[in-house]
Amino acid sequence: MRNKSPRLVGVTIPHSSKTPPPPVSCLGLRIFFFSWLKRCRSSRPPPPERLEHRTAVRLPCARSPAPLHFRPPASLRPLPGSPCISAASASESLQIRPCTSSAGGIGAMSLPGQGREILGEGSDEDEVVINEEDIINEIQIDEEDLPDQDEDDDSEDVDGNEMGVLEDTDDSMYTFRGHTDEVYAVAVSPIDASLVASGGKDDRGFLWKIGSSDGVLELSGHRDTVCTVGFSSDGILVASGGFDGQINVWNTVTRTFQGTLDGSGSGFEWLKWHPRGHLLIAGSEDCNVWMWNVDHNAILSTFAGHSSTITCGDFTPDGKLICTGSDDASLRIWDPKTAQSKHVVRGHNYHADGLTCLSITSDSQTVISGSKDNSVHIVKINSGQVVGSLVGHTASVECIGVSSSYNWVATGSMDQKLIIWDLAHQSSRCTCEHDEGVTSLAWLGSSRYVASGCVDGKVRIWDSLSGDCVRTFSGHADVVQSLAISADGNCIVSVSTDGSARAFDISMFK
Repeated sequence: MRNKSPRLVGVTIPHSSKTPPPPVSCLGLRIFFFSWLKRCRSSRPPPPERLEHRTAVRLPCARSPAPLHFRPPASLRPLPGSPCISAASASESLQIRPCTSSAGGIGAMSLPGQGREILGEGSDEDEVVINEEDIINEIQIDEEDLPDQDEDDDSEDVDGNEMGVLEDTDDSMYTFRGHTDEVYAVAVSPIDASLVASGGKDDRGFLWKIGSSDGVLELSGHRDTVCTVGFSSDGILVASGGFDGQINVWNTVTRTFQGTLDGSGSGFEWLKWHPRGHLLIAGSEDCNVWMWNVDHNAILSTFAGHSSTITCGDFTPDGKLICTGSDDASLRIWDPKTAQSKHVVRGHNYHADGLTCLSITSDSQTVISGSKDNSVHIVKINSGQVVGSLVGHTASVECIGVSSSYNWVATGSMDQKLIIWDLAHQSSRCTCEHDEGVTSLAWLGSSRYVASGCVDGKVRIWDSLSGDCVRTFSGHADVVQSLAISADGNCIVSVSTDGSARAFDISMFK
């Protein structure tokens, strides 16, 4: 542990009848020392093991013409082969030369409060006793002049034992590691609480079970990132969509490939199943929304009207209408029977930049949308009118979720806030502060709790009544990209750019 008081490092030269040379410049030595230190820190690899911690000046015996060596503290000392400082002799200038790990034992040093004599010892040299009157030059190094210890250096306890850097604990009850790259999408079966689908940057999707490494099914066939996955309402089918412009469908019962849904070939951003059937819609980079009858592998409609990528969308809970948001800063409400837009929402009282997310109330009457322009707007679906705005975020709004039991909506933003809003009064109930941006959220069934995924890799559970964080789940080493709640409400599954999917126990919040 570094001494907090100033330190004196003494270098002594044996008495001689000749006039002693002038002392080495304190400023010059300091400049050379910190120049050397900067080079060492920027070039050295992590040491395989820590050298002994001691501050010393190596002094050969008086009869030896060998050079004097200054050895810095072990935490600042280079590995063998790295440059270090040596004074060739008291009459010569300081030089930089490679040092070795066999530089010898302790020489002598003068430190405050350590008496008049300090005994030095060498590996193969005579003992040397340094008297205080023999010291011809002292260098005082203040604490503020010393650079901080490397952040990645190991710590030491009071007994001198090495202690590694503590890592975050893993709170997950199960971790799936089938992916070989970042994972972006996750969904949980509506009928099997343990069945999960995930997709990622490795161009693959997987069907797997929480708590079991057996029976993993790869949803193969994609040639680019799988960015969206979803189960049909009856849990029989699962679909995966990717930037390759493909949507592949698998049967979860027979575990067989059902087919690829044809499209324009442009990448898909998201997909959603009809709440009561095997109809599927997906938003594409080609500015269109596509709808298929999956049982017959047939295109039913193409919804044209947006002028940029369709970034978000969904069926209304009653299945009668479709709401979509685009990078063109507009919201469209469609009739799935005619493929015509009933309402187009855009303009001065709406978003000024692309939409990022939307959520629809359980009564199918209201849609809430978020944008890159930090804004959140409330739109009545039947009329297409903007009836309110939720003002509070200062960065891009990344996720929105409506509570199924309360007339509340949660919004997450890159401004590090999750805000719970009262829709009836269009006002903020509470603000949940994070350490970094909020990327995803999910309400825990019909409870008052809401989960958030964060750039810092944490999954947090919040009480929407008080705004308190009641649980923080650690385990991920990178950004949490998406969240999904199991059908029985006992688990939350998160996926991350660290390449893993993790399941956490949330049964205590039911």
